[in-house]
Amino acid sequence: MDIQTRQNFKGEPASNEVSVDWRGRPCKQNNKQGGMRAAVFILGIQTFEIMAIAAVGNNLITYVFNEMHFPLSKAANVVTNFIGTVFLLALLGGFLSDSYLGCFWTMMIFGFVELSGFILLSVQAHLPQLRPPECNMLTDHGGACVEAKGFKALIFFVALYLVALGSGCMKPNMVAHGADQFSKGEPKHSKKLSTYFNLAYFSFCIGELVALTVLVWVQTKSGMDVGFGLSAAAMAMGLISLISGTVFYRNKPPRGSILTPIAQVFVAAIAKRKQVCPSHSVVNGAGGRKYGNAHRFRFLDKACIKIEDGSQTRESPWRLCTVAQVEEVKIILSVIPIFACTIVFNTLLAQLQTFSVQQGSAMNTRLTKSFQIPPASLQSIPYMILIFFVPIYETAIVPLLRKFTGRESGITPLQRIGAGLFGATFSMVAAALIENKRRTQFNESNTTLSIFWITPQFLIFGLSEMLTAVGLLEFFYKQSLEGMQSFLTAITYCSYSFGFYLSSLLVSLVNKITSGSRGGGWLSDNDLNKDRLDLFYWMLAVLSLINFFNYLFWSTWYTRASFSSTPAPSDEEDQHLSFSSSKHIAAENIP
Repeated sequence: MDIQTRQNFKGEPASNEVSVDWRGRPCKQNNKQGGMRAAVFILGIQTFEIMAIAAVGNNLITYVFNEMHFPLSKAANVVTNFIGTVFLLALLGGFLSDSYLGCFWTMMIFGFVELSGFILLSVQAHLPQLRPPECNMLTDHGGACVEAKGFKALIFFVALYLVALGSGCMKPNMVAHGADQFSKGEPKHSKKLSTYFNLAYFSFCIGELVALTVLVWVQTKSGMDVGFGLSAAAMAMGLISLISGTVFYRNKPPRGSILTPIAQVFVAAIAKRKQVCPSHSVVNGAGGRKYGNAHRFRFLDKACIKIEDGSQTRESPWRLCTVAQVEEVKIILSVIPIFACTIVFNTLLAQLQTFSVQQGSAMNTRLTKSFQIPPASLQSIPYMILIFFVPIYETAIVPLLRKFTGRESGITPLQRIGAGLFGATFSMVAAALIENKRRTQFNESNTTLSIFWITPQFLIFGLSEMLTAVGLLEFFYKQSLEGMQSFLTAITYCSYSFGFYLSSLLVSLVNKITSGSRGGGWLSDNDLNKDRLDLFYWMLAVLSLINFFNYLFWSTWYTRASFSSTPAPSDEEDQHLSFSSSKHIAAENIP
């Protein structure tokens, strides 16, 4: 029996990193394409795109509740479902990019889709005939607020999910395309890549900060139609930034369907389920290339078994797979537990964009006699801190950590994720304590707390998100073989999606479980002074702590695959690798 091998997932030599310029010509080392000069334009569209989507998403509950007249719990679910869909659609964007379009064209196409959604939202918010009547007009005549339904609701959801489609498909490609600008052949590639991910998060913070201060203030002061219009303008600026850098980009060409080779591994392994694997699975590819995960998911190794029958006929790829194919599938299966542990983290994030905004609305928002703070703007507090902290982290903390750990990035992505997950628990603890104090003070003395009391929960979570989000993106990008960077990066955004969907599910379950014979669940009223949001926050804090210990287990279990940088094998070497069950070379495992 032989094991078939190739150097990467699609069969190209691993040492030849394929990238082309805007004309389709191969990029050469040290030419004008790529590097930080190209990444700056991508950081530009990241900044403007998050500015546009954050101004809508972070204050959307106010629009849905106040102007579309959805009940509070339903409005919260509309927001979390929208944001969840944005991140779920990242998988579609990653798949289309790696398989057919490439990062640049995927961003171009769906950038304009997102822009059309913002324009339609602005039109609906501007035209009274596309919205339900204002509540004060109805209550003056003895009526009640009417929830938006029919054509009005249809227009709203079409616009909202055009934004979701465009933003979701763009997100993984902005990150992957920026990281692709740094060639693996460059000195200190790992350090430059880590710096880029920190800069990407810095641009995210800038976009969020402008959205949550300037744009949200405009929404509050001048109306949601003007606010949505500014989001459209910001998106247009982002597209201009993307187009301006065209001549500088290193573009990774698409390589055909990335799902077919994955499916082939499972089909071939099942077809050869009765074959017996050697006592030690395949660990080395052609030319001495080392593979990790050799002792995990060994059933999949059967997909590589070539049965010698004397025939010269090449076996179908659905019956015989390469070592690299199997290794990529093992990587995907290995990172799933890490991915799953961040879902609860993003469920906590959902609360800051929904219930915490409403929590702020029930507090004293007046800063001076003439100026009131929009509740959604409180989410800008951590970003004000982070735009100073991220550069300090990159220029001071990382070099200090590097002296102790010997790693270019200071600490590993897994350690960074763990620190963020642990810190997020205290965000919910702070939220629960403040909400209990706010509710008690209002019910006992009919006074309201200052809105600044809820600052700690936003600040703690912001620092935690910096650690977790950047660590997760860097972790997933580094795991992928050539041709799957966008898709694996997109998986990180699915964590956001599932987190927001889980939030909607938890809200519904908590209401159902805590409702007695007279009703009255923790979150069943539209009045936070009657609801028990503090108990809901305590439940999330406990859930977050349990999730952290679960993460410790899986991060210890995980060992990422390691590939040695060896020259590409000859065509003959690339075909097969013989092995014996009594003799093998152990793969190098790097924690």
